[in-house]
Amino acid sequence: MKALSIHPDAALDIMLGQKVEEYRTWSTPYRGDLLICNTAKKIHGTVPGYALCVAKIYDVIERHDADGKYYAWKIAPFTKGGSYWIEPIKVKGQLKLFNVDDRLINPAPFSRIDSKAAAKWLVQKVEPLVY
Repeated sequence: MKALSIHPDAALDIMLGQKVEEYRTWSTPYRGDLLICNTAKKIHGTVPGYALCVAKIYDVIERHDADGKYYAWKIAPFTKGGSYWIEPIKVKGQLKLFNVDDRLINPAPFSRIDSKAAAKWLVQKVEPLVY
């Protein structure tokens, strides 16, 4: 699976469905499942060095602001057929897009991140890894 390293605070916002676009200075023709990997940067309340979710990229839009051109990578909602949580896996980040073995990625047993099952999952699987 294609993967992208992101600061752990931004990755957490993606995982919780609060960040629906990832901004980059570069575009990609890639569309589909993208493993979101937290960088090793230690930020209190995050999970550095792990991948916790897969964001489905469905579009990339070129935008402009006072600082110049950038790209908004559009992330599908965390619902059935969209983005999804996974069993946490330790991943060493890299620059640009990189590949992670699909066999390491195990989806969570639910599709709605606002469910009781998701809340239980966070407590059992993610909270023990929080810095």
